[in-house]
Amino acid sequence: MSGIEDTCVLRARGLRKQYGREGGLVRAVDGVDLDVAAGRTLAVMGPSGCGKSTLLHLLGGLDRPTAGELFFEDRRVDQLSERALAQLRRNQIGFVFQAFQLLDELTAQENVELPALLARSSPRQARRRARQLLEQVGLGERASHLPSALSGGQRQRVAIARALVNEPAVILADEPTGNLDSAATLEVLRLFGALRSEGFTLVVVRHDERVAATADQLISMRDGAFADDTGMANASGPDAHLSAGLNG
Repeated sequence: MSGIEDTCVLRARGLRKQYGREGGLVRAVDGVDLDVAAGRTLAVMGPSGCGKSTLLHLLGGLDRPTAGELFFEDRRVDQLSERALAQLRRNQIGFVFQAFQLLDELTAQENVELPALLARSSPRQARRRARQLLEQVGLGERASHLPSALSGGQRQRVAIARALVNEPAVILADEPTGNLDSAATLEVLRLFGALRSEGFTLVVVRHDERVAATADQLISMRDGAFADDTGMANASGPDAHLSAGLNG
């Protein structure tokens, strides 16, 4: 699915997420303003505990903000019912996680098919789409294998294919190479670079600076907020992007 550049897919204003804990209040996300343009790749970087994964979960509707506004295209997400939010996640957002989140008892093919079946695609359509995506990520010959028979890099490529199966408007990736060795990391980063070239909209959380090579926009987080020293406090506008490419 190709995005239309400069059309805003995700927009956050004053986004906050707070947790009450013994010893004080934790401000995991603290007043974030953010625009994510269609067809762009946004990288969110920062040390462990800075709030970047919490921010990604808020953007994807996996968690609800304590305060602020969140829009998906022109739709107010933070006010949706649980049912409407689940439908939005299923049909419009693709997720890629550090721990892959594949079902161990299903083959690679079946794992990729599952979101399409949940979205009420016919079994034939789901099967055809899953097979096509596994071919695209270089795993056509491994379609019948269980996750336990795949390497970490292969499992993450299955997870990426699964994220794409419903043709989402945006892909959210939380530390997608965190459990991979160097060779598998480069493999996955090349795949993200290819998705970027095809016009997909991606938000990728990483602590590794190599992610900058896959991004149009780069944001650094610290203590739940965007770090001032990035010069991109709200991550919007023509100056808030990097032109570094991965391909070539």
